[in-house]
Amino acid sequence: MNIFSRLFRKKPDRRAAIRPLWHAIVAEGRRSFWYAEGGVEDTVTGRFDAISMVTATVILRMEGRPDLRSANALLTECFVEDMEGQLREFGVNDVVVGKRMGKLVGALGGRLGALREAMPEGQAAVAEVVKRNMALEEDAKPDLVADALIELGGRLQMLDDDALLAGKFAPENAE
Repeated sequence: MNIFSRLFRKKPDRRAAIRPLWHAIVAEGRRSFWYAEGGVEDTVTGRFDAISMVTATVILRMEGRPDLRSANALLTECFVEDMEGQLREFGVNDVVVGKRMGKLVGALGGRLGALREAMPEGQAAVAEVVKRNMALEEDAKPDLVADALIELGGRLQMLDDDALLAGKFAPENAE
C-alpha cells in the first residue's frame, strides 16, 4: 500500500453501530404526536426540544450500564454531529458554530439532569420539566407530553441492550 493510499483512505465510521439508535431517536422526535397532540411548537426550536428530550430519555436508559458507556458516548457524538450539521445547513458560520454547539449540548445536559430527577417523581414532575424545557404552543398539553416521555422510558427499559442499540423502540402505531 503506498503512502497516498494510507493517507487518503476512508477511515471506518466509529459511530456506525450506534447510527440505527440515533436514527430511531430522530424519527421518534419527529413523530407528529409531539406537535399535533402534545402542542410542542412545530419549529426548529420545538423540533430540537423534542429530539433532545427523546435523546435524554434514551441516555437515561443507558446510564449505569458499564457495557453501554462507549455506546452512550458515541450517541452523544451523533447528537453533536447532527446538530452541528443542522447549524451549518442553516448558514451559521464557523465562528459561531462552536458557541451554539456549546449551548445545544448544555441544553441536552440540562434536560438530562431534569429528567433524571423528575422521572422517579412521576407525571407531574415530568410535566414541569416539559413546561420549562420545551417550546410549547399556547394550547399545549404538557401532561400528555410527560405521559409520552414516561411511556417511552418504560418501552426503553423493556428492551434488551441489543434491541435498544438497534433502535427497536418505535410504538406499534407510529406514523
